[in-house]
Amino acid sequence: MSPSSNAESNIEKIAKSIVHCAIKVHKTLGPGLLESAYQKCLAYEMQKAGFKVKCEIPVPIEYGSVTIDAGFRADMLVEESIIIENKTAERILPVHEAQLLTYLKLAHLHLGFLLNWNTELMKHGIKRMVNNLPEPVTTN
Repeated sequence: MSPSSNAESNIEKIAKSIVHCAIKVHKTLGPGLLESAYQKCLAYEMQKAGFKVKCEIPVPIEYGSVTIDAGFRADMLVEESIIIENKTAERILPVHEAQLLTYLKLAHLHLGFLLNWNTELMKHGIKRMVNNLPEPVTTN
């Protein structure tokens, strides 16, 4: 297996665990709580499963040779590879999708999950999103 295939396999393992843990948290708590409650419980489950999880991670903008903190914060970063954005909305809106795609682009990451905890069944609240945007061209 090539190194890139191995990395892809590891990303898929993490992705499956995110889905599994999200479903477990939702089955336990159900809908109706604040985003922060689900985030903390999901982080706990992911850490219990052996994954490194960071919460409320700054996502800076690289503008030319300057790094700018514009106040963007990703809800969760798992294994420095996958961003999770948690929502408790009536439904996922295009603005939520755009937010996650922006974070993926700024963080130079490929995969993210938008989790809407305000659903009867968690499987209806999971949206996997991929950043297919090309890397920015740098000029000097």
